[in-house]
Amino acid sequence: MTSTAESVRELLLSRIRDVADYPKPGVMFKDITPLLADPAAFTALTDTLAELCVRHGATKVVGLEARGFILAAPVAVRAGMGFVPVRKAGKLPGATLSQSYELEYGSAEIEIHAEDLDPADRIMVIDDVLATGGTAEASLELIRRAGARVAGVAVLMELGFLAGRARLEPRLDGAPLEALITV
Repeated sequence: MTSTAESVRELLLSRIRDVADYPKPGVMFKDITPLLADPAAFTALTDTLAELCVRHGATKVVGLEARGFILAAPVAVRAGMGFVPVRKAGKLPGATLSQSYELEYGSAEIEIHAEDLDPADRIMVIDDVLATGGTAEASLELIRRAGARVAGVAVLMELGFLAGRARLEPRLDGAPLEALITV
């Protein structure tokens, strides 16, 4: 890692607050709101993610609900690309593609407007955290079903102990999975 990349990583990490026992006892929540409130840190994050989009040949950015929207929308603007939200089921008007996926205790469903993607698109998926990889994996399926290709997945933080990378990498077909911070 270059000294610039390392200094950005240190800046970002210094602005992520640990909140013990949230949302339930035994969980150490990683709160990114202090990072978002710091214009220097938020700009560094946006610039870094935008550079990854350009480097990997993305044409559009997909943000995963909900914190992924906060990160992906300014990245798309900075990189000069369109932004496409992946939402929880029932939140998008009009025709959608939907994908169900399994959670630890149950299942969930996400949707995308299929007309927002086309076969010429290369999509960078952006989210705040990669945990178990279920939502990201479902988004990759939606992107492919819409006819687009995956340029990669980029996250602010990867929770390595939850093995989301192992779940996603086989589904990336060689596209990169970039985590700015791994804990």
